[in-house]
Amino acid sequence: MGVENHSAPVVLGLQPFALVDHIAKVDWSLLSQIPGERGGSFPVAVEELKHILNELNAHILPSTDNESLLKTIAGGSVANTIRGLAAGFGIRCGIIGACGEDEEGKLFMSNMGFYKVDLSRLRLKNGTTAQCVCLVDEVGNRTMRPCLSGSVKVQADELKREDFKGSKWLVLRYAILNVEVIKAAIKIAKEEGLFVSLDLASFEMVRKFKSPLIELLESGNIDLCFANEDEATELLRGEDKADPDAALEFLAKHCKWAVVTLAQNGCIAKHEKEFVRVPAIGEANVTDATGAGDLFASGFLYGLVRGLPLEECCRVGSCSGGSVIRSLGGEVTPENWQWMYKQMQTNGLSIPEPSKSSVVT
Repeated sequence: MGVENHSAPVVLGLQPFALVDHIAKVDWSLLSQIPGERGGSFPVAVEELKHILNELNAHILPSTDNESLLKTIAGGSVANTIRGLAAGFGIRCGIIGACGEDEEGKLFMSNMGFYKVDLSRLRLKNGTTAQCVCLVDEVGNRTMRPCLSGSVKVQADELKREDFKGSKWLVLRYAILNVEVIKAAIKIAKEEGLFVSLDLASFEMVRKFKSPLIELLESGNIDLCFANEDEATELLRGEDKADPDAALEFLAKHCKWAVVTLAQNGCIAKHEKEFVRVPAIGEANVTDATGAGDLFASGFLYGLVRGLPLEECCRVGSCSGGSVIRSLGGEVTPENWQWMYKQMQTNGLSIPEPSKSSVVT
């Protein structure tokens, strides 16, 4: 038996491109000028990113509270999940990736570092840090346009075995641009005894690049898979039955844990023979749905790390997913963590240690 590494992050996130999110509430007319479908996430070129950022001011909706009209924070699905686990649940987390030595790179590092996320696996490179515009409509639905072209990223051959040693979970998000580095990370993670969690990213990504995704799932190396209802349906498009329940069955054939989130209808999950359907927790007060799935994953992973039963993992996930939609962006505010702890307490869930002293009873 090797000596357990107590300083290693319990949960490691692989986000090859460090990413900065620009989040704003906008009117429909801006969304109609942008290529791609509303509601999804699809990459754009640098010119398109600049165009959207230039157009923002003319289309930003007035704020009804004191919140900033445009938020710029560290972003990316994996970063959101990792930051949530560290900030709200006190789990030791680290991130593997690369960022540029530019303003966006500094912002990414300072935002993640503030929450004690271990940045020692983040490579600093010459070049630009990736950016993403998150456009939120009046009812809180979000449309994302990431710009990754020309941005620095971590490559498959840069991953080191030491990056993974002593950790328990590796968190990934499916992206065709990152397939090689994802496969390389999974290979090392499995050799080092880590569990692997995969998020299906977006219905467009599933639709356009289904074959490599199915191959990843069928490899048997994905222990936990998260999908929302659109991604789940897309996964089985063309089959006799393409709905969240059928997708859950398909995912559960290949993964130890499978979860399909159903927005205001909660989620369904399966672990071996056990199936649960869990309603959403707390009133739906949607300002911005950005990060809802990412933060659901934070809560669910916290449950697995703590050895909670499947249903409790889902209920914690529902509380954390509900906490992030109450303000702009994928970063939970201190007030909304308090809201989450209160929901957990009300629902008989044990509250994470770091937060106990600050819970309002």
